Amino acid sequence: MSSSAGSRAGAASGAGPGESGPVRVLVVDDDALVRAGLSMILSAASDVTVVGEAADGAEVPGAVSQHEPDVVLMDIRMPRIDGLAATETLRARPGAPEVIVLTTFDADEYVLRALRAGASGFLLKDTPPAEILRAVRRVAAGEAMLSPTVTRQLIAHVAAPAPPSRGRAGERLDQLSEREREVALALARGGSNAEIAAELHMSLATVKAHVSRLLIKLELNNRVQVAILVHDAGLA
Repeated sequence: MSSSAGSRAGAASGAGPGESGPVRVLVVDDDALVRAGLSMILSAASDVTVVGEAADGAEVPGAVSQHEPDVVLMDIRMPRIDGLAATETLRARPGAPEVIVLTTFDADEYVLRALRAGASGFLLKDTPPAEILRAVRRVAAGEAMLSPTVTRQLIAHVAAPAPPSRGRAGERLDQLSEREREVALALARGGSNAEIAAELHMSLATVKAHVSRLLIKLELNNRVQVAILVHDAGLA
């Protein structure tokens, strides 16, 4: 489920893809009109470029290898291999691109499973163009696009953890140092690096270092997964 340690550390520090040029985006959806609309929205921005399209999850590995995107916009419901399976496979690869899943429902159990698999957030297909661009930029920079508050609401709606799951989540968090645990809880409350630095009286560089270490220790890809784990442990 986890990508390389270097990828996690880069995402944690905010040093992400797209910094040396336009953010490279791969659009994956089985509806040609949706692909065309998303490509038009993204291509209108000078700092974003659509490098390729795919019509099914089965095409994703090849398209990623060919186009080397920074971010993949991934439809959930596709006929052969759905976006969930494609996300799980993609995020297991070292140096995998970030994934934003696309859905028509904001409380779809598949969305939560995609977030657990390593997606950095989700977008409703009727999201305004400016918000789509903002999400792509944030995810490319290593920030979770989805707020932990929305993540918690989604979890509570479709998948409240059973007691055994809560115990396992707690055991995973127990391996963190006291300071890393404080940072994890702050992440789950939705804090940015700057907000966490102010709350915990740390420098920004120290917060970034703690986030990098806790992601590596927990074998997680991003902040959304930290929020899910903290929720599963009953701490949020």
